[in-house]
Amino acid sequence: MFIRVRGSPSMRAPRANIGRKKRGKAMKQLPFRDRREAGRLLAAQLATYANKPDVLVLALPRGGVPVAHEVASALCAPLDVFAVRKLGIPGYEELAMGAVATGGVRVLNEPLVAELGMPDYLIEYVTEQEQEELKRRERLYRGGRPPLDVRDRTVILVDDGLATGATMQAAIKALRLRHPARIVVAVPVASREACEEMRAQADEVVCAVTPEPFHAVGLWYEDFSQTTDEEVRELLLRRREPEEQPTSSDVTDDIVEAVRRSMHVLTGAPQDYDPLMSRIGDARIVLLGEASHGTHEFYRERALITRRLIEEKGFLAVAVEADWPDAWRVNRYVRDESEDLDAVEALADFRRFPTWMWRNTDVVEFLEWLREHNHALASDAPTTGFYGLDLYSLRASMRAVLRYLEQVDQDAAKRARERYSCFDQFGENAQVYGFIAGTDRTKSCREAVVSQLVALQSRAMEYERRNGRLAEDEFFAAEQNARVVKNAEAYYRSMFLEDASSWNLRDRHMAETLHTLIQHIGRHGQQAKIVVWAHNSHLGDARATEMNRRGELNVGQLVREKYGSGAVLVGFTTHHGTVTAASDWGAPAERKRVRRALPGSYEALFHRAHPNRFLLTWPEGNDAAQHLRNARLERAIGVIYRPDTERMSHYFQATLVKQFDAIVHFDETRAVKPIEYTAEWEAGEVPETFPFAV
Repeated sequence: MFIRVRGSPSMRAPRANIGRKKRGKAMKQLPFRDRREAGRLLAAQLATYANKPDVLVLALPRGGVPVAHEVASALCAPLDVFAVRKLGIPGYEELAMGAVATGGVRVLNEPLVAELGMPDYLIEYVTEQEQEELKRRERLYRGGRPPLDVRDRTVILVDDGLATGATMQAAIKALRLRHPARIVVAVPVASREACEEMRAQADEVVCAVTPEPFHAVGLWYEDFSQTTDEEVRELLLRRREPEEQPTSSDVTDDIVEAVRRSMHVLTGAPQDYDPLMSRIGDARIVLLGEASHGTHEFYRERALITRRLIEEKGFLAVAVEADWPDAWRVNRYVRDESEDLDAVEALADFRRFPTWMWRNTDVVEFLEWLREHNHALASDAPTTGFYGLDLYSLRASMRAVLRYLEQVDQDAAKRARERYSCFDQFGENAQVYGFIAGTDRTKSCREAVVSQLVALQSRAMEYERRNGRLAEDEFFAAEQNARVVKNAEAYYRSMFLEDASSWNLRDRHMAETLHTLIQHIGRHGQQAKIVVWAHNSHLGDARATEMNRRGELNVGQLVREKYGSGAVLVGFTTHHGTVTAASDWGAPAERKRVRRALPGSYEALFHRAHPNRFLLTWPEGNDAAQHLRNARLERAIGVIYRPDTERMSHYFQATLVKQFDAIVHFDETRAVKPIEYTAEWEAGEVPETFPFAV
């Protein structure tokens, strides 16, 4: 949501040569030594809010955080951040034409924009860049923890100063959407004009001092050095709400012994996973997770478990966290329906970052086994397929739909091309479409993609009759590609609105694809059983993690809700080792060292219980279930691993016995080997000395 408000008619670049004498005698408490001293002085003027349970302090990062930390400490109130980004004039970034804040709110200084003749496209470009940075910082500062709930509470909104007020106005507008009972704006120093204008926006305004002439916030501090991201994270951790603190930080002897009594040590013997096979029983869906997207043991052991599910329990599908058209090519290979010479060639379409997630040696080995398994079956026996669950393949799936229709119905292909041409104006980058369509509904392609899916489904019987069972499979693939296009359009459109919405759309799509696969596989009376490979964050029940508090659901939750005991959820964990991951999105794969797990985490508990490899299950009422009922930290490494921000970036609260039905733990793990790897990956990181403070 974009909101335009009136701002100051002019925002001049600040002068930096004002001497102390010009500040006047009334300003004898200035300059502040630093932000922390300013925070302590500001807290004295907010003393009436001390020790009140409904009060919380929100800081505008980064400079407002040290000030707000002192305020929150003095008032005995919890502290969080409320992200706001200035919209700087290109080439004169210190001059703000407005700001954006959490929740998609944008505030523009209309007089300045008009005075400078700023074109709309340039404003939109700057807005898009700053919104991306805003989201990144929120994830970085909180490390996956949800924001504090402000509903019906008194919120003290703190920054290190107030010059034009555009940033604070954006914060207030966004905060109002979350329904606080009262908003108090509090700053150590402000211009008189900005302070007065703010009174019309907030319920109360506290400006400790208002020197004239004001010129710039930084002039009123002796030390106005930039606050770092690390300092923000550290200060936030110091003042979390009580319920945000880890509930089980100590690993007691009783807990360790309970885990030991319930574990089954893995020795490499063929019968290692017998207890898991017994736990799975007649379940029709088995979800096999991973604590990273780049750990050899996770891929290898999932493959071993999957082989037993296929051979012993008749599972007919392996569904993975991958794009549908890329995986469909692999599906054709393992069922001997393609011209690919080997698994490496069959994986050639997996070129989107992160390529190592599926183009790695462990996946190649499993696919070659699966192809041989299918080849050895009787000619009339059902084969096991390989399918993708994800929805990032907007363009690739559109092309796949068109290729299919060009083979079976030229007229329908022409109509489909016309519908999909809606996307042509946005280029190949789906995020560009999402940004524009998310803010301008008239440019949305929603109607076109829905119409195409309905049109394809309406001709199902006609198309499927053309070539027997093969035609059924090819139509199914085309229909699913059309469904991917429809859901991907909604996903990208939601990306710039709220994170929870886009996450939920993605996981609902994956759960919907699973259900569609079950129907397709069982269409001729076959028993449809599916094993799923994806990250723990997708497959562990979201209701048992922090995700639930921020309104997120996932595949594990949706599958449990639909199939109940017919689904078994298995998580994978590690204590230390190496992992294949990147340092930033789109960056090259690196072989990184995984730090030892944090004290009080599940991984640290498992390390103490048995520093090797084991399977852990917890039948209802057993010792492990009783002792693990409290929430602990759990580690999650995705395609990016940042050891320097380990706690904030890669840990979250979870109740493991509610999240999964079983856990497979490998104390020390090593990085999965990409098919294509660089000298940088081969070299790996320089070994670090443990323990290392995080």
